[in-house]
Amino acid sequence: MSSRERVKTTLNHLEPDRVPLDLGATVVTGIHLHAYRRLRDYLGLPFIEDVPILDMFQQIATVAEDLRRCLKVDVRDVAPRSSATYKIIIKDMGGYEYFYDERGIGWRKPKDGGLYYDMFDHPLRRETSLKDIDDYPWPNPVDPARFVGLRERARKAALEEGQAVVLGGLSAGILEIAAWMRGFENYFSDFASNEDLLCHLMDKVLELKLAYWDVALREGGGFVDVVQEADDFAGQSRMLISPKTYRKIAKPRHKELFDFIHSHTEAKIFFHSCGAIRSVIPDLIEAGVDILNPVQVSATGMDSAELKQEFGSELSFWGGGVDTQRVFSTGTPQEVREDVKRRIEDLAPGGGFVFATVHNTQPNVPPENIMALWETLQEYGRY
Repeated sequence: MSSRERVKTTLNHLEPDRVPLDLGATVVTGIHLHAYRRLRDYLGLPFIEDVPILDMFQQIATVAEDLRRCLKVDVRDVAPRSSATYKIIIKDMGGYEYFYDERGIGWRKPKDGGLYYDMFDHPLRRETSLKDIDDYPWPNPVDPARFVGLRERARKAALEEGQAVVLGGLSAGILEIAAWMRGFENYFSDFASNEDLLCHLMDKVLELKLAYWDVALREGGGFVDVVQEADDFAGQSRMLISPKTYRKIAKPRHKELFDFIHSHTEAKIFFHSCGAIRSVIPDLIEAGVDILNPVQVSATGMDSAELKQEFGSELSFWGGGVDTQRVFSTGTPQEVREDVKRRIEDLAPGGGFVFATVHNTQPNVPPENIMALWETLQEYGRY
């Protein structure tokens, strides 16, 4: 069974020969640069001076072919995250290095010990009108440079390499980009006092996404197996907006986006949303989500066995393979093995499970724990 067959089988809720593995096929199932370097050294793989970065903000490494082969990774990403014509320029800011992305959002990272880039400047943070949103110099979602080589990469991955193909989206989610553009204080206030502006901004983000997917799905053709979208709207113990507010404001826009995608491809929709989202999982299914990620098992209401029992016939789970928050980073290899074994037992029966960590492998995860995870998957992840 090829990797592509394995992934498509499990996403159709059937049991393949083994549980498929994803490492680095999305910016939410990857590995931080520091952990990646240590893992390569631990495995005796050649040192790479300038590791290509898949996601600048999170400092996620692009996983090289030698490591992909070593770990038997089943999935490949084929899409750029931003226009190839937009070049990030890193500048100096005292104790920080910083840059602006193609939407005009400012990001900075401490020079001394910094691990990630955090937002510090939000372009629509000041008093904003509907016209300001319309007139803003938004990036071109259909810039031809975004799609150069996409079809050939997808074809090669699917047909020559036998890999499952994931096509990434234009940006973070509809809610997320609204928050990033407005700044979080304004964003949350807008729900209560400026709903028209917030909805107009979300509709603009939706418009850009629809334009992107229209071109991206045509370019990817029938080689794309999974398309990736995301929106984070929950925390550790509860949602950041109420389920009622989600259903009123976000769900109709998610449904419009997912309906459009489903009408243009047979690929499954992978949706990333961290935290305690249990109360709106039925809404996500109604909106058109096929695959849930990251399956944050340490959040309230997100027990892996319960999720599988309640939603396993309608959703596939991509993630949830190990408790990254409480075990993977600070636990012993034996504790990692026990947690991975439990997650496989909970999520693998009947298919519908692609193994990945809960979100990205963080910089403090030791290579011994990564290999304990992988070895446990090889031992227990077979049907």
